[in-house]
Amino acid sequence: MPKAPVLVDLKFSGRAMIVEALGSFFSDRPVIDLADPQTKGRDLSDCRYAVLWKPDDDLFSRAPNLEVLFSGGAGVERVLALQGLPDIPLVRFVDPSLTRRMSEYVVLQCLHHARRMPDYARLKAEKDWQPLPPAEAGDFTVGIMGLGVLGRDAAAKLKIMGFNVIGWSRRKKEIDSVECFDARGLDDFLARTDILVGLLPLTDETAGIFNRALFEKLRRSGPLGSPVFINAGRGGSQVEADLLAALDEGLLHGVSLDVFETEPLPATSPLWAHERVVVTPHVASDTDVRALFAHVERQIARFEAGEPLQHVVNRAAGY
Repeated sequence: MPKAPVLVDLKFSGRAMIVEALGSFFSDRPVIDLADPQTKGRDLSDCRYAVLWKPDDDLFSRAPNLEVLFSGGAGVERVLALQGLPDIPLVRFVDPSLTRRMSEYVVLQCLHHARRMPDYARLKAEKDWQPLPPAEAGDFTVGIMGLGVLGRDAAAKLKIMGFNVIGWSRRKKEIDSVECFDARGLDDFLARTDILVGLLPLTDETAGIFNRALFEKLRRSGPLGSPVFINAGRGGSQVEADLLAALDEGLLHGVSLDVFETEPLPATSPLWAHERVVVTPHVASDTDVRALFAHVERQIARFEAGEPLQHVVNRAAGY
């Protein structure tokens, strides 16, 4: 009996990498790539699996018999917000490649600020040869908000570099050599944090959580005199007007942002020109398509063997 087709609807930049990757995966079943013009108008009622990122609005009405959905990225809030989302398992993309690259980004940005690279960039522009007071990783406490797979690995890598690391999540986690706080301990967590790292999913509880009131609670006695904020989680968790005001008023010493309230970041945003803001275009842990398809193949094999799917989203929690 022929195996059920996999439906692919991925609105990624770089169409060529998707086409190339599809040539190496799903060899045992048909693949319907909705970006291929030849699939226009095709009956999708035989599809049982769908790999999605910003899918077409009519997808679920065209494919009414889906049994499992796979998110094309680590985040799932866009999928959860889709019109007509069927009540079937939604699987997050969890892969070592995503985790490694996120940890690299977090370590890079923490070192970037700890070693005062934004200040040296300003001095360079002024041709001012001025050594600044030295500091090392062990002089800073990095507080990570969000202790899932990405947050745990980032904590481990930061500790290898010598940073003091603490963590926060809504429900308290247990991580070796990392003191963890829960929702009730947020103020205590913030009061000890010199560099705040946001790796939170976007939910009703986390929307806009990185705001002025939160920044005011961060520690102000660290080596830089004011704290640093790094967000590689979700743009909807930050209030960018508050970020800019906090920088201008000295509540924050510097900021690194990989995610934004509106993406792409509008050309009119003052974040582009601010000398204390590092801007990257949501690439801290962008999807490796080959790793994504390998992950989907593994999960489909489990599903068809009667084994439980891994990394299924808890819709009530939002992640």
